[in-house]
Amino acid sequence: MCRVVDLKQAVLAKNDRAADTLRAELTARGTTVVNLLSSPGSGKTALLERELVLARERSVPVAALTADLATENDAARLARSGVPVKQVLTDGLCHLEAGMLARHVAGWLPDATRLLFVENVGNLVCPASYDLGETLRVVLASVTEGEDKPLKYPTAFGLAHLVVVTKTDLAEAAAFDEAAFRANVERVNPGVEVLLTSARREFGLGALLDRALAAADGAPPHMPVMARQPHGDGHDHAHDRTHDHTDGSGVMAPSRS
Repeated sequence: MCRVVDLKQAVLAKNDRAADTLRAELTARGTTVVNLLSSPGSGKTALLERELVLARERSVPVAALTADLATENDAARLARSGVPVKQVLTDGLCHLEAGMLARHVAGWLPDATRLLFVENVGNLVCPASYDLGETLRVVLASVTEGEDKPLKYPTAFGLAHLVVVTKTDLAEAAAFDEAAFRANVERVNPGVEVLLTSARREFGLGALLDRALAAADGAPPHMPVMARQPHGDGHDHAHDRTHDHTDGSGVMAPSRS
């Protein structure tokens, strides 16, 4: 059992080093990474497409990299925005890693890019543990997913700098309890901002872009409550990696180096 934990720690430590290197390299060229995490079907791609269109209209140099297990459907949708887009197929891997992102960015990302939006694999388990060199980490949840989502995935929501609620046009039909959702977010990540959006009705559009630009300008993102946790050795660590990340059923999410 100890060997399994040590291996996981080693994999995450390797990723963190790669993330720090990528963050430094992109920061030096003026590019800020925004990491978007959500469950499948949350409306992440629809919202991102609208935000990319707004960025182009406002003459903000942006690009998007979208990851999925199969198909290039999301890239085709995002490309309609008119900004540089790249699809990454993970071949079954349930998350992106910093080294993977670095390889795909190299030789592709335009030099003038101010914001790079990374649409992570649709999954709130594995991606939560992997730093991609981002400055802003955003977790999205649709009103159809239920108010207890933050409690079921405390690592993902607890490490978010920003929480975005999507598909609010369906809130009444889904009997979505906004107050309960906000209270549950507050339990796992006190003080984090919650944005309400609807890509279909164009409600709340531009808010994500504004937060990303603020982060690019040096505004400190919300410090996630889980970002500093004392370990038994008396030292603070950037992330609490020692606990298992499960999907709520007790089944360990797969990972690989």
